Amino acid sequence: MSPAPARRCAWAWLGRVDYARGLEAQERLAGALKAGQGDEALLLLEHPPVVTLGRGADPAHVLHDAEGLRRRGVDLFHTGRGGDVTFHGPGQLVGYPILNLDPDRRDVHRYVRDLEEVLIRTASDLGVTATRVPGLTGAWVGSRKLAAIGVRISRWVTTHGFAFNVATDLSFFDLIVPCGIQGRGVTSLADLLGREVSPGEVAARLVPHFAAVYGREMLRSTPEALLP
Repeated sequence: MSPAPARRCAWAWLGRVDYARGLEAQERLAGALKAGQGDEALLLLEHPPVVTLGRGADPAHVLHDAEGLRRRGVDLFHTGRGGDVTFHGPGQLVGYPILNLDPDRRDVHRYVRDLEEVLIRTASDLGVTATRVPGLTGAWVGSRKLAAIGVRISRWVTTHGFAFNVATDLSFFDLIVPCGIQGRGVTSLADLLGREVSPGEVAARLVPHFAAVYGREMLRSTPEALLP
């Protein structure tokens, strides 16, 4: 028996997108997928500065009140993803996979480990050795987090995803306790490589690894097709 054909997954580099608009796009695409309509999607973008809190987040891990954040030009959002507190901003590659894990990948742990694998392979392409840390999620270089993961899975359809620090202004992370983890820092590809690197460049490198790890046929789309 020949193997089943790879599922199709539309993807696009969307550039800078407001957090609320990105959330709306995810909800629309996930709703269509649950209804059996449309292809899966991978949204690749960056956000204006925003701090987000996951379902189990400790508000004390946001070290400034809303007014203090506004003075730094940072919005605040409570979200439906898992995980604690994180920061998104310019220079960071954010990825939102909208996948249907039913019937062959109904394993939350595997889904997160596979996201880590995509991030680790992409970093390796650029000359950075990233690893996993037992008991924690994300991609790490030593004790510093290079990429964070926070996902939501509803009826086995995924939303939210990962935040990969490419050329992020790391001083923004001083506003929070990143992912609620004390005693560990953050880093970026630009910081590690000592040169300029862009989220769009990294997005192009990430897509083939995503295809290989998840067994998808990646179809390049447009921002107009994927954004509401």
